[in-house]
Amino acid sequence: MHVTHLSLADFRSYARVEVPLGPGVSTFIGPNGQGKTNLVEAVGYLATLGSHRVSSDAPLVRAGAQRAVVRARVRQGEREQLVELELNPGRANRARINRSAQVRPRDVVGILRTVLFAPEDLSLVKGDPGERRRFLDELVTARAPRMAGVRGDYERVLKQRNSLLKSAALARRTGGRGVDLSTLDVWDQHLARAGAELLAQRLDLIGVLAPLADKAYERLAPGGGPVALEYRGPAGDGSSREELYGRLLEALGEARKQEIERGVTLVGPHRDELALQLGELPAKGYASHGESWSYALALRLGAYELLKSEGHEPVLVLDDVFAELDVRRRARLAELVAPGEQVLVTAAVPEDVPEVLSGTRFAVADGEVTAQ
Repeated sequence: MHVTHLSLADFRSYARVEVPLGPGVSTFIGPNGQGKTNLVEAVGYLATLGSHRVSSDAPLVRAGAQRAVVRARVRQGEREQLVELELNPGRANRARINRSAQVRPRDVVGILRTVLFAPEDLSLVKGDPGERRRFLDELVTARAPRMAGVRGDYERVLKQRNSLLKSAALARRTGGRGVDLSTLDVWDQHLARAGAELLAQRLDLIGVLAPLADKAYERLAPGGGPVALEYRGPAGDGSSREELYGRLLEALGEARKQEIERGVTLVGPHRDELALQLGELPAKGYASHGESWSYALALRLGAYELLKSEGHEPVLVLDDVFAELDVRRRARLAELVAPGEQVLVTAAVPEDVPEVLSGTRFAVADGEVTAQ
């Protein structure tokens, strides 16, 4: 799988830019602040419907513009598809495939798959549980694009349930009129149903990802492991979706009194944790800076190997990563990713890019992207 052409209109710093691409390594070189990351961010957005840098779409639209358009031609084998997303902050985004009639944005998920390495990846190890949940869910969706719909359903039910709980909590604190909670059982069932599907996918993912991440860590930092992944949540590790559904319903029932008092949903996949172990200790709080980097990279490399083994080799994106690594880790990472079908690299200076990643180079400056 690779992108053959990237087109942006009013995306980030670009009024308009056209970038022809091909298989192999493509490197974007330029000083910081010139728009290198904006290019690979757009590629990642087409794959995940989200940015690795911001949580909302508004910053992605160029200042003064009303919308942004990201368009790419994606080739897999002999098949090529044109994917287009129109970003409309405050309104519904739009999507098209092969210039056909409008489709839902989530319908484009799966046409392009990416694995992104970025400085922000350090938060996978050192950051809050939400960073690790996002990592899991994006990989779950890359494996099974239909999960974009399940995740959307879960978020909608969670929002509605939280709204009801918030109203009930506010009424209790202010002595106002009581809120009718008769529909809470229905919301519990909807939340548990979508949550059980998401949880089942996460648990299956961890089972196959863990050995791949451990192997990748050993290649990056020989003798420094092992690494282990453990999923933690009140529903446990049920053997079937129905069992997980039942456990989630039970956990919601047990937490209801506390939820009504606090006005928020306290049980579900949105609260669970992916615990990362390094040797005998938890990685968070105990791993050194270098070990944390190796762990984060191992998770991404494991994700890449998993998608590749399932017949969907993703585009590899390395966004200003090499400047963050010591010489040893830099060389090992470059050797591991160099064989990828398509590798997109950003760097401030050519010297940051290992020689093994030779290929097409682009200069990025003043809103222009020029092949060298």
